[in-house]
Amino acid sequence: MRIGIGYDVHRLVEDRKLILGGVEIPYEKGLLGHSDADVLVHAVMDALLGAAALGDIGQHFPDTDPEYKGISSIRLLEKVGELLKEKGYSVGNIDSIIVAQHPKLLPYRPQMAENMAKALGISVDQVSVKATTEEGLSFTGSGEGMAAKAVALLVES
Repeated sequence: MRIGIGYDVHRLVEDRKLILGGVEIPYEKGLLGHSDADVLVHAVMDALLGAAALGDIGQHFPDTDPEYKGISSIRLLEKVGELLKEKGYSVGNIDSIIVAQHPKLLPYRPQMAENMAKALGISVDQVSVKATTEEGLSFTGSGEGMAAKAVALLVES
């Protein structure tokens, strides 16, 4: 068994869609980034890559590469899943948490888990998505940005 952790942060800005776990969420701001800036999927990818000792998402999908401009992070997660299979790993489980003051995410969490499970070819019961606020503290609490953390367990196939 191998365990990895992932963490990602993105600034909230106007004139961007808010995409979390591959779900477009109605909100007045979205996350700024080279891809769709899906902070949740980015943290999950880093956890998976870390567990396999394969670097991080910046190494595999650099923000200087025009190929990844505006790309769906779910598509990138599919590529990470393929890489894990090539290296002889399968996902045991993923536990993740989004840190954001607004919007409320409870209604969207099941679809986020389903999207990530589908991208990785695993069962939805292997993916946990939670959300929390920071009670108005820090950059997430003030609404300046969002963060996500993830832990992944890999097993040798």
